[in-house]
Parts: sequence; C-alpha cells; structure tokens
Amino acid sequence: MGWLSVIPFIVVIVTAIWTKQVIPSLLFAVVVAGYIIDPHWLGGMMTALGFIIEGLRDEANLKIILFLYAFSALIGLVKMSGGIKGFVKEATERIDHKKGAFILTWLSSLGTFSAPSFRIVTIGPVMKALRRNIPMTKQELGFVIETTASPLVVLIPIATAFVGYMTSVIELSLQQAGTEGDAYSLYISSIPFNFFAFSMLAVGFYMSFFHKNKKPATDAENMDQEKREDDDQWEDCHPAVTKNLPAQPWHLIIPLFSVILLTFFLMYMVGVRDGKSGFDALINANVLDAMVLAVVLTLIGFVVYLKFRNEKLKKMMDTLIDGGNEMMSVIVLLAMVWGLSSGSEALNFADTISKSFDWIPSGFVAVILFVVGCGLSYFIGSSWGTWGILMPVGISIATVAGSSLPIVIGAVFASGTFGAFASPLSDDTNTTAGILNLNPIKYARFKLKPALIAASFAALLYFGMSFFL
Repeated sequence: MGWLSVIPFIVVIVTAIWTKQVIPSLLFAVVVAGYIIDPHWLGGMMTALGFIIEGLRDEANLKIILFLYAFSALIGLVKMSGGIKGFVKEATERIDHKKGAFILTWLSSLGTFSAPSFRIVTIGPVMKALRRNIPMTKQELGFVIETTASPLVVLIPIATAFVGYMTSVIELSLQQAGTEGDAYSLYISSIPFNFFAFSMLAVGFYMSFFHKNKKPATDAENMDQEKREDDDQWEDCHPAVTKNLPAQPWHLIIPLFSVILLTFFLMYMVGVRDGKSGFDALINANVLDAMVLAVVLTLIGFVVYLKFRNEKLKKMMDTLIDGGNEMMSVIVLLAMVWGLSSGSEALNFADTISKSFDWIPSGFVAVILFVVGCGLSYFIGSSWGTWGILMPVGISIATVAGSSLPIVIGAVFASGTFGAFASPLSDDTNTTAGILNLNPIKYARFKLKPALIAASFAALLYFGMSFFL
C-alpha cells in the first residue's frame, strides 16, 4: 500500500485537533482505512466494521474491558456507600493547617492512586474546606492537587485504571511493528523515562511545602461568586460528597487496599503456577488476569458486606451499572484504537515506516515523539487518545531506527501526561475547576507556564540522552 497506509494516522491527528474529539476522529480513521482496503461503497464500511470486531474478539482486550468496567463499578459503589464523603469528613475535622493538608494530599496517594479523577474528587473537597487555613489561591491549590493526579497515576504499575490501557496500546503497537516483547515488562521499564511526570511531581512538591506567595494570582477564580458564604463548603461540590450520602471512610479504604493486596497476591500465585519464584513470580505476563480477578473478588465481597448492612441489592446493582457505564467512553475509545491498529496492519503500516524513517538517528526518536505528542495531547485534551494514536507510530519508528523501546514508550506516555495536566479540554482540568469554582480556561492558562517548564526540562533530558544511548 505504500504511503496510503499512513493516511489513516494523518486523518486521525488532523481531525482530532480540528474537532477536539478523539473517538469520532478514530472512527473516521478506521473508516478511511476500510475504504483504502476496499473502495466499494459498502465494502469499505464492512471492512472497517471488521477491523473493530477483530479487536473486540481478542481475549486480552476483553479482559481489559472487563477490568475497566468492574473497576469503575467498584468506585461507583464506594461513592454510593459514602466512602469518599467519609474520608473527606474525617480529614477536614482532623486537619486545620497547611502542612497537614499537603501531607495528607501526598500520603493519600497510597490509597487513591487508582485514577486521576478519583484522586481529584477525593482530595479536592478536603482542600476546598481547608482553604481559609492555607495561604494559597484556589488555582495554586488546584495545581498542587493535579500534580498528584495524572503525573502520579501514570507512574504506578499496579491496580490503576491506566495500567490495562497502557499495556494494551504497547501490545498492539508491538504486534503492528512485528516486534517481540512483553507489554507489561516494557511498561515497567519505561516508567523511569517518563520525565515529564517526574518533573511535574517535583514542581508540585515544591509548591506544597516550600512555596510562599509574593503576589497572589487570582485571575482564574470566578470572582463574582467569590464572596458566597458557602464557597468553601465541601459538601455538594461534587456528586461524590453530597449531603444525602452517609459518611463511611472505611468504605473507601478497605475496598481499595483489598484490590491492591489481592492484585499482588494473585500476581504472585499466577507466577508460581507457571513455575516461577521470587520476584520473577510477581512480575509476569499474566498481570492482567490478576488485576481482573482482584477487582471482581473485591466487588463481590463489598456487595456482600453492604448487603449485611441492610443496603438494598437493587440500589447496589443500579449503582454498579451506572458506575461501570462511566467507563463506556473509554471502552469505546479502546475499540476504536484496536480497530485502527487492525486497519494499519492490513495496510502494512509498519513496512512503510521501516522504509521511510530509517534515516532518523536512533537517539532522537524519543525527543521528536515527545514534542509532537505534547502538541497533540494539548489540543485534544486526552492522554489516552494521544497514546492510542502515537504509540503505534512511535514503536514502529523506534524498531526501524534501533531506538531503546523503554525510552521511546516513556516519551510517548510523558507526552500524553502533559495534555492531561495542561490542556483546558482535559477531564482533570475541568473536574478540579468545578470543585474549586475556577474558570477552566483561565485555570488551564495558569497551569500552562509551569507545565511548559517541566516539558522543556523533559525534552532536554530526552535530547541529552540521545548522545549517550
């Protein structure tokens, strides 16, 4: 197919930047791939549908869908049973100063690292309630909260909503490039090379414990609502902490730690079953199986526990379905990414890349992908969309150029993390702005400068490494 195989990727990038919508852009690219294979008016659509179905039939992909849906359902049950509200209530009653609030923000990541939005919804109301005791403006507080969201979650290799997706895009990219490798092991190896995430965590740590205001920045605040008496009230600032919910902090702590501990235990047992021992038994290719089982077992146990506490079964089932459905947009995104991957394989995309980009020095692949990915993720506001679009291209180019796969994978993940943190279109930005009563556009503009500083530092590191690796 030659350069025709590149057209779907050009289409998805241009369309995503133009429309600010990732899923329709991916679908359009899959349809374009279908018509390149079969130009017939009906055959092209049938071919595109076949690409999507092919991805959905894969056993590993189905496990990822099950994990994401079950995990989101569990979070929904935690919210309904008052787990988040109980945590916020306990925290606001026990902490009354800046240092304690920020220590809690960082320490709470041990139990709330499952997803960025979950971190923000858990910590945001606490900081909102304690704002009068913290000499920082709302947007500075939001900045600190968000540095412990996507930049932190992306670095944690177990029991997060990100892990299944990240290993999936690596796996399909390896297949597309015709390269051997274990996706989870490569993800683990890529973590030290997510330089943007580490840079933002360092900035956030400085803002938390060493920052002193010289001239407070308040331009992102909704000043017309600033003087409301209830502006610092945490109840009702998000559906997870409404007044009609109970306050049960253990309903947050126990389920999350159950998922974490069960995941490690089941990973080890699966490794032992496969004849491994020690650390090799813990880190194995069947990590997804362990994560799925851990979430499902925790979900079942939590439902039984709540039933014994006289919670209505129908209410729990409705909550589980509603919670799981919150992940449907991500599942549809995955289906489109898998479909585009199948279409790219049919178009021999990897062969075209191997013939056209072998001139790129191996050391410069990571920095190029990082810079391009930062631009893409900022304009589409989606880390997952960026990874799904850019990872197949990145691994194909890295394979041809002989680049280090962990470094290149880390650079792609870093570029998506930039958009999740800095973009005015990202879920993180809008969730934080909603809780703290900020203007999302102005708040994103406030975050952009430090994010660009961290991104520039990361780009320099990738560039510098090109002379040593």
